[in-house]
Amino acid sequence: MKISNMVLAFAGCLLAVSVYGKQDRPNIVWLTTEDNSANWYRLYNPKGAPMPNIERLAKDGLVFNNAYSCGPVCSVARSTIISGCYVSRLGAHWHRRQVPVSMPDELKMFPWYLRQAGYYTSNNKKEDYNFLPSDKEGVWDESSNKATFRNRKPGQPFFHVQNYTQTHESKLFGGLPAGVEMSADPDKVELFPYHPDTPLFRSKYAQYLTLMTYADSEMGKVIAQLEEDGLMDDTFIFHYGDHGGVLPGGKGYAHNDGLQVALVVYVPKNWKHLVPAERGKRIDGFVEFVDLSATVLNLAGVNVPDEIDGKPFLGKGVTLDELNSRDTAFGYAERFDEKYDMVRFLRKGQFTYWRSYQPFNFDGLYNFYRYKQPAFVEWRDLHKAGELNSEQGAFYEARAPESLFDLEKDPHEINNLAKDPKYAGVLVMMRKALQTKVKSLPDVGFFPEPIFLAESGAKGKAFGQKNKEQIGKLVDIADLQMVPFPEARERVERALNSEVSVERYWGLITCATFGRQAAAFFAKAEKMAASDPSGLVRCRAAEFLGLTGEVDPVPILMDVLDHTTDPIEANLILNSVVLLRDGFGAKVDPEAVDASEWSKLGGLVKHRADYLKGGDGDSRKPKKQWKKK
Repeated sequence: MKISNMVLAFAGCLLAVSVYGKQDRPNIVWLTTEDNSANWYRLYNPKGAPMPNIERLAKDGLVFNNAYSCGPVCSVARSTIISGCYVSRLGAHWHRRQVPVSMPDELKMFPWYLRQAGYYTSNNKKEDYNFLPSDKEGVWDESSNKATFRNRKPGQPFFHVQNYTQTHESKLFGGLPAGVEMSADPDKVELFPYHPDTPLFRSKYAQYLTLMTYADSEMGKVIAQLEEDGLMDDTFIFHYGDHGGVLPGGKGYAHNDGLQVALVVYVPKNWKHLVPAERGKRIDGFVEFVDLSATVLNLAGVNVPDEIDGKPFLGKGVTLDELNSRDTAFGYAERFDEKYDMVRFLRKGQFTYWRSYQPFNFDGLYNFYRYKQPAFVEWRDLHKAGELNSEQGAFYEARAPESLFDLEKDPHEINNLAKDPKYAGVLVMMRKALQTKVKSLPDVGFFPEPIFLAESGAKGKAFGQKNKEQIGKLVDIADLQMVPFPEARERVERALNSEVSVERYWGLITCATFGRQAAAFFAKAEKMAASDPSGLVRCRAAEFLGLTGEVDPVPILMDVLDHTTDPIEANLILNSVVLLRDGFGAKVDPEAVDASEWSKLGGLVKHRADYLKGGDGDSRKPKKQWKKK
């Protein structure tokens, strides 16, 4: 039975009056940093940054060895946290929002429930949710750069969030802030195996480690406030990064380095009975960002709404055995600003699994914001010059549809075990688990974003439930990528002949994954590229033909663009244009881009149009030469 918001609020108020009295509930503080995965901390990696304040909290708290953000970028991660939901079922997983979506009708952002139970809720200051502004009504007592727990009434319990930007990606665009001196030695940093070993990369590693320690000193100021106010014995203090990062290949990617975060929870003396382990211990059980809201509500003695996907990892009813039995984490990556992709991530035990639904994309595809980072630019330039080894160069090559890694042997996910017969059983298990997950949510990302936004009315949950059977069919079409083409051919053909445009769309993506193995469908794809009623289907047909070298796709794509007035659709199509130009040598006339009407649509389209006009593409020779028609 679902618990209504009114019932939850009434129950919380009764609880506050009849049980808790003045303040015999714990306070809860979150100290959140940006763009830093677990491997940047000395707590998790001997070569990581010293964080004396966080390490001090850990001595009197719990360290979670396997904590995961569900999204590898800010708005997606934070939307997951505030809703307590896997947001790929709500349509809040595209970063950043072009059109905000709504929370499920039955659910409020979780601090609302704390306020109903008498808590003072304050947020300083970042929100970055992909939900409608109206969904925030009644959530925070204050949310600004001046918000503080000190504004509460005497004796009132509080939930306070303090966000720190010192480690944000943008802090690597230039040098260190004024007054901050480098505290890490570039010659002694431990580079990830997929990064080139250059003075620039070493310098940026050292800069980032320094920023981590700097952020720790800033967090120490709030800890000092709590100590000054005599609140440490009654206040849980959570510290975590909002997702992984920040050097290239972390933030924005549904990989372990983009999703695994540090999580430390200081346990106050007066509330030790609410945690399942002694202070100073490390917890091996897996926790996810969908669990944070449920955990805070449980610590506060507030009922957890049924609509929340997560479950508490602290508080009444949580046992250590059950917590340590949790061994699964799920993640999603789709659009980062103007760059589209679609990857889902699953970790179970020691293994991670990537499902790349458009594997012909490459991770290093141009993105305006991402390439402000000097290390990104150098990585791309070294690839163009042929100066990377296979591990470093993989970032600029097409991926496999599915990848399997053993984190115990390969913590940075370099050696794909998907084709190793010794791991065939593990691969099948992970594949089936991921299939079950995306179907059961259901994951609305299988609908292209412009179609989802046009048809959902911004109500992602309702749209997903209405289209659950259809999403299951789309998953099955996409998963034909993982079987031999002769076995998949008949079902691919059915998809291409479907009356449902999104089934044709996925049929063509699957053809593009097979490449020239799917040559039997070239003629069909040419007809679809020329005259399919759906512009997005025409785009995917042109992409398939272009990736295989069968035809020059650019005239088709430009014609599709000339017939759209939707900037969201145009941006999705432009992702294919940039992929084909930068990765496969397609020629795009900058003057034609400048003269086009679609280039004036603005928004994310402007980034793509400016890039295409500037001619800053990949200089590699095309893998195929197109036939003249």
